[in-house]
Amino acid sequence: MLHSRMLRYLDEVARAGSIRKAAERLNVASSAINRQILALEEEMGTPIFERLRKRLRLTATGELLIGHVRETLREHERVRARIEDLRGLRQGKVTVATMSGLAGSILAPMIATFRARHPRVQIVVSVRPVADIVGALINGEVDLGLGFDLPAEPALRTVAGFECKLGAVVGPGHPLAGRGSVSLSTCLGYPIILPDAGLTLRHALDDAFTRATINVTPIVETNAIELIKRSAMLDLGVGFLNIVDVAEERRRGELVFIPLSDRHIRPQLLKIMYREKGGLDPLANLFAEEIKSTFDELVGTA
Repeated sequence: MLHSRMLRYLDEVARAGSIRKAAERLNVASSAINRQILALEEEMGTPIFERLRKRLRLTATGELLIGHVRETLREHERVRARIEDLRGLRQGKVTVATMSGLAGSILAPMIATFRARHPRVQIVVSVRPVADIVGALINGEVDLGLGFDLPAEPALRTVAGFECKLGAVVGPGHPLAGRGSVSLSTCLGYPIILPDAGLTLRHALDDAFTRATINVTPIVETNAIELIKRSAMLDLGVGFLNIVDVAEERRRGELVFIPLSDRHIRPQLLKIMYREKGGLDPLANLFAEEIKSTFDELVGTA
């Protein structure tokens, strides 16, 4: 088996695309990493990296090897976590890939609650597009993936799924704020704030507008969920988000979420996912249960 230090060197060089950058991140000498890689390539009889002008890129052999490297590192972390469980220490690291809206809203309170119970656990959160969340899980770069409308993949498993209703989002003083539900056509009596096509939420809304034969010209269109929420708070118009996006603002009384009554509105499916190969280590499983518990309370299990 490759030495654990060599594994970490290879993993970091593959991520950074540069021996120099990897050395800076690992706080070791570039020459030490380069020497180890050259020795391994000589031993294997084939290059692991292509030496391009400005970066290193994995060869076909390197791609095969890095999968083994990352799985071995993950197994090493799982064994360490189990040993520390036996010692009662509960320390380690959990890595999560998620979307910007979730990272900027509901995830922070979850981490705070989890860390209060497990102060020795480090949570590393990476914000990525949907395709990159799935890729990071498949490649073993992260323990957990959390996002809306994540596609099914044979290599991945779902811890839990939650149907998140879509609704109109307004400030507490808005004329619609007191309603129990509202139709899209009623919302169009006010200025409209829409997510742009880069957000999965927009696809669900566009489908609903098409089915209802409604044409919409928003006063604000953005890929920033925070801007949609802030605009609604300032009574610039009616925004459209899902119930999870505004959980914290609702709790603080800053925004009102009004479910959409149109029967063809489909909810967004929020998933917690992990890579089947190797399963979840104890700490990642603990954090997955924290996420699941929060969403069970907020929206209910799909």
